[in-house]
Amino acid sequence: EVQLVESGGGLVQAGGSLRLSCAASGFTFDDYDIAWFRQAPGKEREGVSCISSIDGSTYYADSVKGRFTISSDNAKNTVYLQMNSLKPEDTAVYYCAAGRGATMTTFIRLMTLAYDYWGQGTQVTVSS
Repeated sequence: EVQLVESGGGLVQAGGSLRLSCAASGFTFDDYDIAWFRQAPGKEREGVSCISSIDGSTYYADSVKGRFTISSDNAKNTVYLQMNSLKPEDTAVYYCAAGRGATMTTFIRLMTLAYDYWGQGTQVTVSS
């Protein structure tokens, strides 16, 4: 059974930090790109960051560049999202997702259609 389990969300003041974790199981982790998406109330789900299974390259949405860092521990089948300098507009449910690396392209890697498996999400709330 494929599972992606997010953890690490919570309530933090603006300017603070959180580290999200995504623990994967039930598929060949090394073959899949892992991405983080977020969805705020009343808004569409948007891609935040992803890490390539091919070469470890990382990608970020413009809104989080310089503040968020994605990393992977392949020995633990876990991907992390370190979020610094958090802003109230970062408030959302954060989801991790897995998509096959062999078919991933730059154009789609932060789009929901590129991903096959999804976690249940973890809430991040940033207070002003």
